[in-house]
Amino acid sequence: MRRSTKAIAAAVSALLGMTVAGCGGGAASGGDALTLYSAQPAAKAMVDGFTSETGIKVDIRSGSDFELANQIVQEGDASPADVFVTENSPAMNLVESKGLFARIDDATAAQVPERFVPSSRNWVGFAARSTVLAYNAKALTPSQLPASIMDLAQPQWKDKIGIAAAGADFQAIVSAVLAVEGEAATQEWLAGLKANAKIYRTNNAVLTAVNSGEIQAGVIYHYYWFKDRAGSGAISGNTELKFFGGKDPGAFVSTSGAGVLKSSTKQAQAQQLVRYLTGRNGQQILADSTALEYTVANGAAANPRLKPFAELDPPDVDLAKLNGPMVVDMMQKAGLI
Repeated sequence: MRRSTKAIAAAVSALLGMTVAGCGGGAASGGDALTLYSAQPAAKAMVDGFTSETGIKVDIRSGSDFELANQIVQEGDASPADVFVTENSPAMNLVESKGLFARIDDATAAQVPERFVPSSRNWVGFAARSTVLAYNAKALTPSQLPASIMDLAQPQWKDKIGIAAAGADFQAIVSAVLAVEGEAATQEWLAGLKANAKIYRTNNAVLTAVNSGEIQAGVIYHYYWFKDRAGSGAISGNTELKFFGGKDPGAFVSTSGAGVLKSSTKQAQAQQLVRYLTGRNGQQILADSTALEYTVANGAAANPRLKPFAELDPPDVDLAKLNGPMVVDMMQKAGLI
């Protein structure tokens, strides 16, 4: 028997409806995956946990902090990104300065201490890394180490220190120096680093040079050292770490940020992802991972291999006021990049 055109159309429509309902990971996702612009590799495992828990799929587009921040700025309201996460916070501030973030839900902001919530409350921290000085323990004793990161500009450190000047990590550290010490002191410090420091491409390259004795010390983030020590120790075996503490700019704790794009058509789901990243389950995934970065949520214990966060004593810095573009200009003026 021949079926009528209307009957066939109805059957096809029903089939399509069943297919759509079965895709996209549940009703909360609205049938579409979230698009995440991510400069933070540690976020991948956390996002996988989010998808497993909620059924909401997330498409990750990876890049560096300012590469993705500038892309979002160029895309403006047409950006396909729903959520943006970074390794360091200055790139978050670039996007925020263009008015492209939605305000973070109060319940999400309440999950982390105030130090990880910028005064604007348009994004939130979900992971952290401490600035440290890696030093060659065969070349230097603890008593010979600088009391402050600012001392690295002094003549006695000429050709003995290393930095990864072009990286977002070191530029975030400079932004903290600027916030704590002011423009004049920072520019003078950068001039001293230009005279003293050897420039490397990456933090691991700095650590490798310290370990080999090519230089005596280098400014990096803590987790590069801890990750190598957790493995073979091939590039850290001859080194130890100095944590500056005392609210010195060298004790700066850089914050990985997460924000929801105002242009996202999936606001509820995007806010849900950021809430997961800062929540108990997401933070536990971070603590258990090989990233060896600090958890930031209230009551979320970091990986026990790390120096306790309570002992870091970093400077008080408003994350919303770390000025990445100004830092780049200052470093270019100093000839570091």
